[in-house]
Amino acid sequence: MSDSRSFSLGTMAGVNPPLAAARFLVRAARLGRLDSVIAPDHLISVFPKAIWDTDFTPQAKSVASPDEQFDYAPLLAYLASGAGKMQLGVGVTDPHRRHPVLLAQTFLTLAHMTKSPPILGIGSGEKENLDPYGFTWDRPVSRFEESLQVLRACFEAKGPIDFAGKYYRLDQAPMDLTAPPGREPQIWIGAHGPRMLELTGRYADGWYPWESLSPDEYAGKLEVVRTAARAAGRDPDKIVPAQLLSIITARTREGIARQLRAPAVRYLGLMAPAAVWARCGAKHPFGDRFRGLIELMPHQLTRQEVLDAIAEVPEEVLHEWLVIGTPTEILTRLRAQADAGLRHAIVFPSSALVSNADAAYGYGVVLWLASKLRGKAG
Repeated sequence: MSDSRSFSLGTMAGVNPPLAAARFLVRAARLGRLDSVIAPDHLISVFPKAIWDTDFTPQAKSVASPDEQFDYAPLLAYLASGAGKMQLGVGVTDPHRRHPVLLAQTFLTLAHMTKSPPILGIGSGEKENLDPYGFTWDRPVSRFEESLQVLRACFEAKGPIDFAGKYYRLDQAPMDLTAPPGREPQIWIGAHGPRMLELTGRYADGWYPWESLSPDEYAGKLEVVRTAARAAGRDPDKIVPAQLLSIITARTREGIARQLRAPAVRYLGLMAPAAVWARCGAKHPFGDRFRGLIELMPHQLTRQEVLDAIAEVPEEVLHEWLVIGTPTEILTRLRAQADAGLRHAIVFPSSALVSNADAAYGYGVVLWLASKLRGKAG
């Protein structure tokens, strides 16, 4: 890795009961000197309840329903006392379920509980969290852009805020709550398309893609972000290039092959957009225009529909969508991403879906990766 700037690494916490699981993960992450713990924000799990049993994943032993989802805000507040200097954040929420003023208040409050700036990961929304509950999701990117303007106004307010937009209106609205010095919340945007990348450059403190990107793809999209930042008169180097990386890892090829046969891992391939399948010479069972996780509706799938779809997942799609390999191979991939500009990796061991032993090994690999990469991007 040739970049002289520091490299940091974090992981993702689960948001299912029991609460002790998230507390244990934060304690382990702190002892392992990770830099961050990110919690997702879902009303419905990405895994279908119809297939949630121990044949699908051993996690079903402790989690009665995948749709038991903690709200991230009180969860992060609860975890803050044990997090030390690790950054805590959400990755990602949206401005459709939570008004940006309320998001600003939540993260300014959280900044008083943490020792490092909290991360407000935000995107334009996912269908599963919105449609079943009747949230408005029309023109999501336009609405999202206005929400960023409101968030910035709240975080930088020197007095009552006036804002007259198409979707949000503030009339002499006070936002007197401020963060302690050095702990101002960071806005990280989950962006992939050109317009969202441009908004990242204009408004964000961090770029947080969650789809799999090759080093070349990552570098190309990062340059779009930086070009937009320069055009907006912002310093592009102050935008943290981050990424969520889901890994499948084991000591041996046989161990990796066993995990790739597991139904829960194969299901992850269904979250990839149809375009990813097409690159692998395959057709997505949910249609040629399926956009992946952002329009997946898992609670509407029957058990048989899930089983039939899983049977169609080619291994090539899994290799395209996930980061798969031995620990040394995962380290090599992370270094390649760092050469492409990555500075903060959120590494989640999807191996945890397969068995408790694979979960322990996967999280051990996350800590090992942090020890190898700590403090260096070069």
